[in-house]
This record gives sequence, structure tokens and C-alpha cells, in this order.
Amino acid sequence: MSDAYLNFANSAFGARLAGMLGLPRPVPLERFEAGQPVVAGDVLVGAGGTPELLPALLAAFRAMRAATVAHRSVQGWTAMANQAGLMSGLWSTGEQPGGPLKAVVFDATGLATVAQAEALYQCFHDAVRSLQSCGRVLVLGRPPEACPVAEQATVQRALEGFVKSLAKEVKRGIAVQLVYVAPGAEAQLEGTLRFFLSPRSAYVSGQVVRLAPFEAPAPSDWVQPLAGKKILVTGAARGIGAAIAETLARDGAQVVCLDVPQAQDALQAVAERLQGRALALDIADPAAAGQIAQAALADGGWDGVVHNAGITRDKTIAKMPPHLWQTLVQVNLVAQQAINQALLERGALQPQARLVCVSSISGIAGNLGQTNYAFSKAGVIGLVHSQAPRLPRGMAINAVAPGFIETQMTAAIPLAIREAGRRMNSMGQGGQPVDVAETIAWLLSPASQGVNGQVVRVCGQSLLGA
Repeated sequence: MSDAYLNFANSAFGARLAGMLGLPRPVPLERFEAGQPVVAGDVLVGAGGTPELLPALLAAFRAMRAATVAHRSVQGWTAMANQAGLMSGLWSTGEQPGGPLKAVVFDATGLATVAQAEALYQCFHDAVRSLQSCGRVLVLGRPPEACPVAEQATVQRALEGFVKSLAKEVKRGIAVQLVYVAPGAEAQLEGTLRFFLSPRSAYVSGQVVRLAPFEAPAPSDWVQPLAGKKILVTGAARGIGAAIAETLARDGAQVVCLDVPQAQDALQAVAERLQGRALALDIADPAAAGQIAQAALADGGWDGVVHNAGITRDKTIAKMPPHLWQTLVQVNLVAQQAINQALLERGALQPQARLVCVSSISGIAGNLGQTNYAFSKAGVIGLVHSQAPRLPRGMAINAVAPGFIETQMTAAIPLAIREAGRRMNSMGQGGQPVDVAETIAWLLSPASQGVNGQVVRVCGQSLLGA
């Protein structure tokens, strides 16, 4: 659905009026288009203390062909870059800021004392005004629980408050993330950089992601990182599910599109357009999990599963008849558990398979009239957290938690509530189905190796549950 206010506020007259009245002016987000570079502009590299990720950053930026400049807080970057054949230089040599920036990447792994953290302040104090619209900020730290010294753990944990606050300050479509890189996971950083520095992560901000050591090869083709992968997408006939299927096919996957038999025509159309396969099943049917596992075995085992299918049945709990609770929980939660169990027990997944579940910010923050929905979506998060350490070695399971996404469902929400949903986030607008799809594609790809048992919110840093 079109966002009338966003379009108006970015028209010539609307921009003037918004400025006069002090109204917010959301920036139209840049989204991924085929053929564009990972990051189109200079990346400022900053650091403090004794940074530990500069060699890994150098290798990643060289592979991405990114243009870098160094903040005065980082020592030796220019020499390292030039020695490796990567052109770089100092961003500014005096008190005046340098040129415009598309991204800032700060290596905070060397911050072991509170005093050293002043380098973090100084870098962003200098650079934040120079960030272009739809820019990117990435702070890289060490997991606090892995720090051997208490003060170091304290400083590393403090990064979360800094990042989440900065994400609310910068506006202009700029996204800010924190990535904790565990010792031994340095070589896996490139895929995460490629996602969070690119327009693929347009509606993801204020997130904390952990990278752990993970034994899996990086994509051989970054343009089509899912080439040759067979992936199931449930609820694929329309909306977010169709966008997921389209994005996975674009990235090279062979998509198995599943939806209820009542959506057979739309499902078949999506599958044919993507040169995939349609599977008409009701996942709430007790026999469905076994049938899905059988279909996976017939394909030689699937490389990924996206649990996107879900329903809403809103009522306050005092007015909710039993069938509204039971039906929703069966579709949104029980079916996912049953499908995963059947696939694993029958050996219907490839050794490096990745599972992605679709939760919701309602499962994080709750919502009026959605005790059943919030229960199911919080349960999805519990499913991810509980299954991640129990999966066979090499597999991974994660979740995305969408916020306000422009779909047919949100178009039916009353205007006042719909506008509140759009504006109550750091981006000042609703997301698009493709935003959820891009995040899921990353989580399914070898590019996200080391990410397991985590929940990534695709909500523009919604104020709900923040």
C-alpha cells in the first residue's frame, strides 16, 4: 500500500510545509537493485584501544571493492590498506570534517576500559553529520560474556546502549547495528558486512547480532549466494511469502512454494513465475508435517525452510472463543514445531541446512487484542532459542521479527492506528515485504554463517519492545 504522507512530505510543496510546521519528513529508503555495489560511497574506518578486526575488515573491504578512509582514532589503517593494494587515506587532517560518508565502521574490539571508549565518542562526534541519507553504521565488538576482564565486559556491553541510542538520533534513513564477533569468527565477517552495509538491510536498525565460529564455506558467488539450494517457503501465495520466494529465486535458489489448497491458483502462479514448484497443503493438518518431509526426501533433501505461514484472529482474551486460540496457535507455532521435527527425524535436510522462522514484534512487545498471536510469535522465538543448540552440527535456525510492513493485512487497519504503526519507528515509515525477504535471504545464505539462535527485527527500530 502506498504511504501518502511519505510521498507528500518528499514533494516540493510538502517538504516546505513540513519544514514550516515542524513535521517529520521520512526519507524514502534505498533498496537493493541488481548490479549495484555493496556500498556506494566512502566507508569511514574508526577504532579504539588495540583493535583486533582490522585485518579481517581489510580483507572484506578489498573483496567488496569498497572505498575507505580512516578516522584519526585508528592507527595504521592507511598503511595496511595501501600495502594490500586498497586505496585509502585519512578522512580529515585537522578539526574540520572530511568529505561525505556512506558508512562508518568502528572496530570497538580493542575497548577494554571506559577511558578508551572515548575514541568511540570522538569518531561519531566527528563523523555523524557527514553521513549521507540512507547511510550505514556498524560497530564491531566482542561478546561481553567472552571477555576475560570485568571492565572490558562492561565496556563491550555498553556498546548496545550506544548503538540503540545512535540509531534513534541519526534519522534520514540511516541504519545502525552492533555485531559482536566471537574470537575465532573473524573470517566470517564479510557476509555480515555485505548485508548490513548494503541497501538489502534498509528497514533493519538498532539490532545486535552475534557471530560465532562456524564451519561452513563462504558463498562462491556473492551475486547468487543461494545458487543450487532447494528451499521451502510456507505461505508463499501472496504478500510477504511471495516476496520471500521471489527474493530467494533471484539469489539462485530453487523454491518450493507451499500454501493452503484454497490458494492453489495464486500459489501455482508464483511457482511458475519463479520456475519453482507448488505444494498445496494445510500445515495445520496433522498429516502435513509427514507429507512435507516426504516431499523434501523426494527432492534429495532441502537446504532451507522458511516458516512464513501465519494467521491473525484478534480478540481480547475475555471475548476470545476457544477456537480462535486453538486455530491460531496450531498454524503459527505447533505446525512449525511439527515440520521441523519431521524433517530432522527423517533426515530430510542437507547437512548445512538453515531454518528461518517468522516471528513478530508482537511476540516481543505484546499487543492489545493479540494474546493468542503474541503467545504464538513469542513461542516462535522460544523455538529458535531452544532448537539452535540442539540442531545437528552445521545447521542453523534463526528468526525475523517484522514490525509494520505494508501489506494487504495492514491496509485494512484503521487509519489512525495504521499511521501510528508507520511513524513509531526510527525510519518514520512502514517497511515493505521485500525488507523481510532480504533479511531472510541473508539468514538462509552462507553469508550469515556464525549467526544461529538469533532474532533479527525488521521494524525500522520500532519503539514497541525496543
